[in-house]
Amino acid sequence: MNFEFNRNILIAADESENAKRAVLYVANLLGGMKGFKVTVLHIVRESEEDYFSDDAQKDKWYKEYRAKTDTVLEEYRQILVDAGFATENVSTRSILRYCPSMAECILSERDKLEYGTLVVGRKGLSRKEEFLFGSISGQIVRTARNCTVWVVE
Repeated sequence: MNFEFNRNILIAADESENAKRAVLYVANLLGGMKGFKVTVLHIVRESEEDYFSDDAQKDKWYKEYRAKTDTVLEEYRQILVDAGFATENVSTRSILRYCPSMAECILSERDKLEYGTLVVGRKGLSRKEEFLFGSISGQIVRTARNCTVWVVE
């Protein structure tokens, strides 16, 4: 992949204010510029087998969660379109997958979809909290290869 000409941007998002700031950053920085394609990605972490008491409860939760995140993703898509991105150049993607590490899953999707730039929001953890609990954005910065990573605070 030739990254010099790769104008595909992947924004890893959830329903947090951090993710919305990342979307707004891309909208404000690149909105109206031609040639960029943006995908807003949300990964639904597949639950452990014993998390739900039965399949019906699990299906109900996923259906409700998917409806909520689809609404948020549509809001993010509209922010980008309103900022000047062509409608056909903005998409959303929500996938369900097992994730031992959310950062690994995001990077795996970035690799699969061949995006040159990955944008993530940062929670603003203190150094102690980040050391104890880890940080998705920090792990992405440390392990990402062959792409540009923007961390929006």
